[in-house]
Amino acid sequence: MKKIKTIILRTAGTNCDNETVHAFRSAGGDVESIHINALTKDRKYLEKASILAIPGGFTYGDDVGSGKILANELKSRLNSELQRFISDGKLIIGICNGFQVLVKMGLLPAVRPHSGFDVQATLCLNDSGKFFDKWVYLRTARETRCVWTKDMPDVVNLPIAHAEGKFIPKNDSVLQKLKKNGQVVFRYTDVTGALAGYPHNPNGSVDDIAGVCDPTGRILGMMPHPERHMTYLQHPNWRRKDVDRKGLGIGAEIFRNGVEFAKKYL
Repeated sequence: MKKIKTIILRTAGTNCDNETVHAFRSAGGDVESIHINALTKDRKYLEKASILAIPGGFTYGDDVGSGKILANELKSRLNSELQRFISDGKLIIGICNGFQVLVKMGLLPAVRPHSGFDVQATLCLNDSGKFFDKWVYLRTARETRCVWTKDMPDVVNLPIAHAEGKFIPKNDSVLQKLKKNGQVVFRYTDVTGALAGYPHNPNGSVDDIAGVCDPTGRILGMMPHPERHMTYLQHPNWRRKDVDRKGLGIGAEIFRNGVEFAKKYL
């Protein structure tokens, strides 16, 4: 059976790498956790891989802004390699701090294809000024082109843990292109899937946006943590009768979709 080579990128302050390794291995990936220094020293890691994941945490202490230092490091040290990785149609996922990195690099939302490292949005301090660690409901966009969310339920429940998760597009033009292109992947909602504002939208994100993809659908960034809901036992209400007890958590579907897509097309 074909194994999909997957890199989990880590550096000082990353703290969700082991969970993300487990998530991709559970989905059938051939996974390796690689430090940024090792990746820049031997750039063949990226050539051999089909998926790059940037997990959650507080890289470099989130000094000067969440994910900003790692974003600059990747742009300055791996610019051409990352552009080649993307042009080859390979997959990238950024979770929480990883989403912040992708946005501040300019790889998301990239409303104009092949726009390079053009920063078109940011993720900043929650409106409440507080760190949120809770479970949220999300509406999965039906019109999205994202390959990571194929056949997922309309409403899903995942945990968040962030202080700088407020998604703000550069201007209204970027927001309208996101919606027109089918790049909005997840929105914060109430339990019914209705947009309901705070506290259901915990950070004040514009248009309740919790996750976006690039125009190809192959690069996904999201603030919630799918790697923290790999089995039903991780759900806080797992003992309730209405919780699905098939074994897999909803987060597992995201990683499985990525690996299966890579098997088929890469």
